[in-house]
Amino acid sequence: MRNASRLGTLALSLLALGGVANAAAPQYTIIDLGTVQSSDTASQAFRISPGGVATGRSLGTSQNRTFRWTQAAGLVGLPNLTSPSRIYSAGNGANDAGAVVGTGTTTATGVNPLPLIWKSGVVSQLPLPPGQSVGRANDVNSSLVAVGSAGSGTSERAALYSGSAGKLITQTTSTGCYLVSAFGINNAGLIVGIGVDPNNAARNVGIVYNSVTNTATEVGALSGRNGAVAFDVSENGRVVGASMSNQGSGVPFIWDSANGMRAIPLPAGTSSGSARGVNSAGWAVGTASSASSVPFLFDGVTTYRLGDLLPAGSGWNLLTGTSNSAYGISDTGVIVGTGTHNGAVHAYAMIPR
Repeated sequence: MRNASRLGTLALSLLALGGVANAAAPQYTIIDLGTVQSSDTASQAFRISPGGVATGRSLGTSQNRTFRWTQAAGLVGLPNLTSPSRIYSAGNGANDAGAVVGTGTTTATGVNPLPLIWKSGVVSQLPLPPGQSVGRANDVNSSLVAVGSAGSGTSERAALYSGSAGKLITQTTSTGCYLVSAFGINNAGLIVGIGVDPNNAARNVGIVYNSVTNTATEVGALSGRNGAVAFDVSENGRVVGASMSNQGSGVPFIWDSANGMRAIPLPAGTSSGSARGVNSAGWAVGTASSASSVPFLFDGVTTYRLGDLLPAGSGWNLLTGTSNSAYGISDTGVIVGTGTHNGAVHAYAMIPR
């Protein structure tokens, strides 16, 4: 009884700290999302909505095409923009209704980017802010408000695409820092991304912008570092990304307005990394680096290498190589990213068992 009482107290203490008291590592099945065309050379998954709509791109020899994926419908290829022609596209974000946003370019290296949206399988260009000729869309919420950036080089600024107009996000933090690119938005209108410090241009600034109250907040930095990049925000306001010194390599973090920033432990054998997706339970996924790219899962307490959570004989390699990634996790725990399956670089979905 005494040991049982101690275990119960430990579990309650972990939950009080926002963690999860797990008796064992989570287990998953893994699905190969495939490619849009059988002749395509590879595929990558970049994000999944809270309800489980994933998107990414399928890479061909003469064009890249965006896809949408759900457990029910599987992988569906989406058309490229034809006027103006953008034959290399990527889906960067999706909402639960199946709308996808992303970027279309004229070359595989990203020349002449335009922000795109796919609704009911039909693609159209999102309206650029006045005076802008290029832009990108990185995420979209349930109100069809998309975020990304407009402009290029030193003139690039975070952008919000809503309805018939696009606009730059110009609000600064209390110290004058401003968003250069917005990477994520939730249904409450919280937007996260990377910003610039006008007093130290070498420093990355992770920023949370509340589009309802028009306020911007810096997420800060982990001990020994001076900046961050914020990549994703959950429906209840948890933010993940990487914290670094100036623009060097970083380590993953999770942040919320009540508790501030805390480090996500790196998986064994790695020295740097970033968290790229987070859900409302505070579970985060990302990619760490050493000689290889190592996708990981953080459950609030423990960091796991995704390759260690797969069933034996799956044919997937998520432990060695440079193509591996984990970019998104849904509120139901489905993880998406890219790995090597029987020698082919393909997008995957990991389904909790």
